[in-house]
Amino acid sequence: MISAAPYRDRVVHHALCNVIEPLFERSFIYDSYANRKGKGTHKAIERFQHYARRSPYVLKCDIRKFFPSIDHAVLKQAIRKKIACAKTLWLIDLIIDNSNPQEPHPVYFPGDDLFTPHLRKKGLPIGNLTSQFWANVYMDGFDHYMKEKMRLPYIRYVDDFVVFSKEKQRLHWAKVEIEEYLNYLRLITHPRKTQIHRVRDGVPFLGFRVYPFYRQVLKTKTRRYVRHLRKKIKLKDQGVLSPSQLESELNSWLGHIRFGHSQRLEQKIFQAIQEQRVALFKHPRGSWRVLEQ
Repeated sequence: MISAAPYRDRVVHHALCNVIEPLFERSFIYDSYANRKGKGTHKAIERFQHYARRSPYVLKCDIRKFFPSIDHAVLKQAIRKKIACAKTLWLIDLIIDNSNPQEPHPVYFPGDDLFTPHLRKKGLPIGNLTSQFWANVYMDGFDHYMKEKMRLPYIRYVDDFVVFSKEKQRLHWAKVEIEEYLNYLRLITHPRKTQIHRVRDGVPFLGFRVYPFYRQVLKTKTRRYVRHLRKKIKLKDQGVLSPSQLESELNSWLGHIRFGHSQRLEQKIFQAIQEQRVALFKHPRGSWRVLEQ
């Protein structure tokens, strides 16, 4: 469930993060790519390919219901390792404690009694800047454990992470160790999405199927976007959306799919749009232009 705080609260969130983020940023690992300057999905995919050229196997993991599962007590403990200012901690606790209720996700961990999952406060709203930043704080100890104790090539983007090895058996061992550590954070991996892959077969990661030397946009992402695009075209026909707004939508997606090897896909989408009677041409510099009709 995506939700965001009111505008004036978001001003406070930005002001707070401007102050506290540098304190944490210097200790984050290099291979954490979400919500950080100079990082992002494309950098994470390029790093994936860097490791994939050196290791034949990868363990791809996904944390089940990550944001609804973030435990408030565990998060506050992680924050207090870096911040001692009482007034700052008061504001942080106020924001965390007033998070709107998230999707219920009761899970039992070692040592819990019957009521523990219902009594412990958990969950952060995914649309807040503070939530995105605190996700990195929450997982920082795990990041260092993977790099310094497990000593395996490792990349994380929010709750998606991958671990590489030259031996499949070592990844089976790593999976057990990972799940034990995540118990401490009161998190569990998604049973269906956590699997060992051969990198040569291509691995779905951050919207692309990634191979050691090339990448493709996932077909599911493409189909979803084409449906979205048809709705936008209808809004343009109704006069709700201007040609320039539709043009921005198209070029935003174009910038994304061109990161993969997608010339044929781009041409298919180009033809599909023209079939919707949209006056469209391709600028010599590569962008798409939508003409007034």
